[in-house]
Amino acid sequence: MINFIVNVLEQGSLYAILSIGVMISYKIIGLSDLSVDGTYPLGAVVSAVLIMGGMSPWLALFVSFVAGVLAGSVTGILHVKLKISSLLSGILVMTGLYSINLMIAGGKSNLPLLNERNLFDGFNFPYARLIVLVSMVILIKFLVDWLLGTKLGYLLKVTGDNEGLVIGLGHDVGLVKIIGLSLSNGLVALSGGVAASVGKYYDITLGTGMVVMGLSSVMLGTLLLRRFSVKDTTMVIVGSIAYRFIVALAIRFGLDPQHMKLVTVIIFVVAIVLNNGGFRMRKGA
Repeated sequence: MINFIVNVLEQGSLYAILSIGVMISYKIIGLSDLSVDGTYPLGAVVSAVLIMGGMSPWLALFVSFVAGVLAGSVTGILHVKLKISSLLSGILVMTGLYSINLMIAGGKSNLPLLNERNLFDGFNFPYARLIVLVSMVILIKFLVDWLLGTKLGYLLKVTGDNEGLVIGLGHDVGLVKIIGLSLSNGLVALSGGVAASVGKYYDITLGTGMVVMGLSSVMLGTLLLRRFSVKDTTMVIVGSIAYRFIVALAIRFGLDPQHMKLVTVIIFVVAIVLNNGGFRMRKGA
């Protein structure tokens, strides 16, 4: 039972980072962004290749974040400058990243990291991986909370509610959207980089369905905590852990792991129905 709980918390913490990124694009600035399914494996392959090349896993993780920021900025530029819908912009970037990820991996669809260094080397105390992951999530939560409390964070939130107000304040709403999408995908790629150390491998299919999983976590958290006065990041973290608990419980009771994507869709639909308006995108685009 202890191992079951530890595994749920580890996986929940890992995907909480991704879900916070998804929250920024979907719930804060109100943009439909499917590039997440490409930036997650981008972060994983960048970390994997750099670690295999001898770079520190922590420095490789930072590079993964930067790679995600760049990919997110491309989505933003396609949407803002070329006037392509955010949904289609995300699809274009996601599709392009499939080839880019293959190129970064040297044409290989998967890379094993069993004998390579990872983020958890050097931590020799009990439940070290769980403690490191939880610490990372807490740090990211407080950094995002801090950012959302700044002038930039205010602009991000107002962009989702009322773009006209941003323009009235004398700011470029397009630039704010690009920044939001960059930050969102940076966190998603960061999560992918962490996943490379947790799973000790990279695979080209890692990103499949990640945007749905992230949204499921956001909506589950909203469903569970909407009656409480807590920050959005707290809701997302709780939702991610709840999502992983449901999935782990399903597997424990004999559900075929191959059916997990179907379970994700079911969780997603049920969360939407039960929320009954508790979750909403601020303004679709």
